[in-house]
Amino acid sequence: MATRTARRPEAATPRLDFRTLSVEPFNPVVGAEITGVNLSAPLSPEQIAEIRAAFAAWHVLVFRDQALGDEDHKRFARLFGALHVHPYHAKAAAPDHAAAAGAAVDPEILVVKADQASRFVAGEEWHSDVTCDDEPPMGSMLHITRTPEIGGGDTLFASTVRAYEALSPAMQAFLGGLSATHDGAKPYTGAYGAAPPPGGWPKTAHPVVITVPWSGRKALYVNRGFTTRINELERKESDALLDFLWRHIESHVEFQCRVRWTPNTLVFWDNWSVQHHAVWDYYPYPRYGRRVSIIDGRPAA
Repeated sequence: MATRTARRPEAATPRLDFRTLSVEPFNPVVGAEITGVNLSAPLSPEQIAEIRAAFAAWHVLVFRDQALGDEDHKRFARLFGALHVHPYHAKAAAPDHAAAAGAAVDPEILVVKADQASRFVAGEEWHSDVTCDDEPPMGSMLHITRTPEIGGGDTLFASTVRAYEALSPAMQAFLGGLSATHDGAKPYTGAYGAAPPPGGWPKTAHPVVITVPWSGRKALYVNRGFTTRINELERKESDALLDFLWRHIESHVEFQCRVRWTPNTLVFWDNWSVQHHAVWDYYPYPRYGRRVSIIDGRPAA
């Protein structure tokens, strides 16, 4: 008798009719490149609707050759919700820190950079952004303006929708009744050694399985970066189940796509439907970008 490993859902590229832009999917599961749109200019209602449809279908949208200022970047992001303020900026906004920095910090923009002086880069392991927040970002938009001259610095994305659909019905039903704790201290202090902001790092609970409102599909919502335990289980049970789920998401290449950055590329990803992994294979060469994230409620079962 054959041994079953993971269910293999049918792969089918969504049948969508795009009239104001072009969409080239990376594969039937996750990721698409969008052309025919200038994000530095106001978008028409038809363009916005088609970007929303592509986002729901492929979760990761790549826009190349986009020369954007900060206000362009934020204007595009506000089409999808309110702008998120990263927990780092609670510390950055403190008077003593701001005075030392010598410049005001825009709390709606997170600088993403690495160079020869970096001890680590953010996002080196699989994660979803800031899931420790009570209202974690539903999406993130990273605009990379400088890429390593030697190459490298790609970002991997894995569909947690596809990962959920590949589980057995019995496991799906079991996970549907569980919640998990997400703690900002795990990455920010435990991995990066950052002192907590006033009041400490955010910590909250979210369902293990969520329904993504804009697609109607279910997704796994636990990640190695922030999730510390499943609340309804004993610690050993929680550790074993989380390890299984993380490995399940991370190890199936058929759930994934890989984005190769070029200067002035913006990637808009669905933070509730994918996890991502930033590959740091370019030390000591520099890489620079700016990220804006979007909130639109809490993930729900």
